[in-house]
Amino acid sequence: MKQIYLLFLFITSFTLAQQQPYYDGIDFSQTGDNLKNLLGQLIDDANENYTYGDIRDDFKIMELDPQDNTNSNVLLTYGFVNSVSCSSGQTDRRLRDKDAFGGGTCEYNREHVFARSNANPGMGPTSNSFTGIVADPHNLRATDVQRNGNRGSKKFANGTGNSGDVGSGNWYPGDEWKGDIARIMMYMYTRYGDRCLPELNAVGTKQGSTDMLQVLLQWNVEDPVSLVEDARNNRLEVVYENRNPFIDNPYIATVIWGGPEAEDRWGTLSYETAELDATLNISPNPAKDFVNVSIGNGAVTRIEIYDVLGKRVFVRKINESMRLDIRSLKSGLYLFKFIQNDKTTTKKLIVQ
Repeated sequence: MKQIYLLFLFITSFTLAQQQPYYDGIDFSQTGDNLKNLLGQLIDDANENYTYGDIRDDFKIMELDPQDNTNSNVLLTYGFVNSVSCSSGQTDRRLRDKDAFGGGTCEYNREHVFARSNANPGMGPTSNSFTGIVADPHNLRATDVQRNGNRGSKKFANGTGNSGDVGSGNWYPGDEWKGDIARIMMYMYTRYGDRCLPELNAVGTKQGSTDMLQVLLQWNVEDPVSLVEDARNNRLEVVYENRNPFIDNPYIATVIWGGPEAEDRWGTLSYETAELDATLNISPNPAKDFVNVSIGNGAVTRIEIYDVLGKRVFVRKINESMRLDIRSLKSGLYLFKFIQNDKTTTKKLIVQ
């Protein structure tokens, strides 16, 4: 009964609990490009009148330092010295007076995280009255003027520690900011497609057969969503009328592109119990056509696969590791259950 109850809880929460009403029309049983395309259509429905100049006032609301009860300072992306004070040449500060917006020393301005010139075609020039991709506020962050200039249009690359140059003319955003950057890059690719391919603005190996870079998926895991990212998302839903899905739930990236498992902030897109030997496993995941089942302890094991509506679509008994044919399963999210006597381990299985 315990296993049936847990399965029922999962299915109920999965079908009913999209945490933000914004996603009520999205079928999260979809995976890969199917889910990416659905989300792309959703986030493309945004405020067409939002201008490049509008972000200046919104910075003062959504980029505020959550540790500052006076609401006086904004956080500067790429910064790492926890100080507001600044003098010429000090580009490493992570705080700035919210009214110090401008183009001079110790002021902050707008950083296009996906560099304008790296898009294909490019995003073009900027003006306070401009709208469209160049004014998309999800791609704009507050940064120190000089540090913004140091980054320029350098591509992002892996590194450690604080932000700065890495490799042959590339840029590491810093341990504190790499997750923010990855989720912005995912948003831009999901909304604007090949114009904002990740490889145009970052370097690294692609994840499987997808166009997503492994380094961005790793950053999405290693640097969890921050309070500022949530504040931005909430503000931008009001003024720009869309959200960044990868901030709301980083695990969406895992469902679309695979790679390391990110945090499931809704607690509904991933599911796993661990009552049995940890050597019971399935791979690859996501899978297509075939899946390898590992039975580490050699015991007779009943395998059951359920779709998201709770219908059992596969059952078999095995007592050794083997390769299972899953070509009869449609693309989507499934529950894969190992059952030995009265114990069970349930893992998610994504079929592409």
